[in-house]
Amino acid sequence: MTNGNPSGSMSQTDVVISGVKQMLSSRRLRPGDRLPIEKDLAAELQVSRGSLREGVRALSTMGILETRQGAGTFVTRLEPSALLSAMEFWVGLQDGERANQVHTVRRALETEAAAAAAVCIDSSQLDEAESILERANAAIHASPIDHAGAMQCDIEFHRLIADASRNHVLSALIETVSTNTIRGRMWRSLHDNEGLLATHREHLGILEALRRHDADRARTRMANHLYAVEDYVTTIPDPELEEQA
Repeated sequence: MTNGNPSGSMSQTDVVISGVKQMLSSRRLRPGDRLPIEKDLAAELQVSRGSLREGVRALSTMGILETRQGAGTFVTRLEPSALLSAMEFWVGLQDGERANQVHTVRRALETEAAAAAAVCIDSSQLDEAESILERANAAIHASPIDHAGAMQCDIEFHRLIADASRNHVLSALIETVSTNTIRGRMWRSLHDNEGLLATHREHLGILEALRRHDADRARTRMANHLYAVEDYVTTIPDPELEEQA
């Protein structure tokens, strides 16, 4: 078996997955390419056509392949955001110590994104960031406070910085791990008005560092901001957090 495991420990579905991965690694298949017809591919991988279909379904679930009715099965664009969807689901299930570890990963990623963004960000993105924070300020000082609006601005601000890093993989990873923090950040928005103001000041400080194109300052200010968020979120009692979910 060309793509199988000599020990025979791989299932036929795993052989299919391994075989397609090898085709992608060797550049025989590229994003957007159509897979060979089922009969030929099954023969090449030395698996049954039923096992081939199972492998294709598994790869489709992972976002690697997509089947188009009447056209065949194709390699997707292999965008990081699509391929990380399963990880995003897993991140959303974490709590306790593992949730704290997710926060640590988020901080590591976002501080480096802020540093990269300080170097790469352009004037239109800086203007957009300023507009987001102006909307955040209006939401915070509305009567009553527009908590949902403030939270949306928070998400948009961090997403813009990730995008401005010009690193699509980094941006996709940040989007993935951030899902675990949103409930806690919303809880803070609802219960801690002083925290809302502090967050806004921290965001303004990060924007100032981005405008200066000062990577070290942007990294430090983002780290300080996320440490403050972590310190608050980790003190939220689980029952109360669940009530707000």
